[in-house]
Amino acid sequence: MRFMVIVKASKDTEAGVMPSTELLTAMGKFNEELVNAGMMEAGEGLHPSSKGARVKYQGGEGRAISGPFPLTNDLVAGFWVIKAKSLDEAIGWMKRAPFDGGDEIEIRQVFAAEDFGEALTPELREQEERLRAQAGKK
Repeated sequence: MRFMVIVKASKDTEAGVMPSTELLTAMGKFNEELVNAGMMEAGEGLHPSSKGARVKYQGGEGRAISGPFPLTNDLVAGFWVIKAKSLDEAIGWMKRAPFDGGDEIEIRQVFAAEDFGEALTPELREQEERLRAQAGKK
């Protein structure tokens, strides 16, 4: 199973406060453990919402809204994509992440093709596989 681990934004991340050398070192060690365990597929930090945008759709059209956005529980400061045998295994690993001071993460399972059942026709499955292969080549 694949999981997205969402690191929630804080006042500091939204203010553009960069992590300390100590935190970067600890995070590098943790990421290395994930990689060595064959779990980590991706992991990145994100710039504050002041450097981003949202696109809101209505009536089939998208409208861009520039950041910053109010600090709510939906802002994201970073993420991992990991492979784990279960949600419990993902939780066990992420409890070891070097966070402190009220930092919060959210762990969500990523859909796999088989989750869509019959709605994912053989043609759609082939298209998905082809697009993933093409995207991986870039």
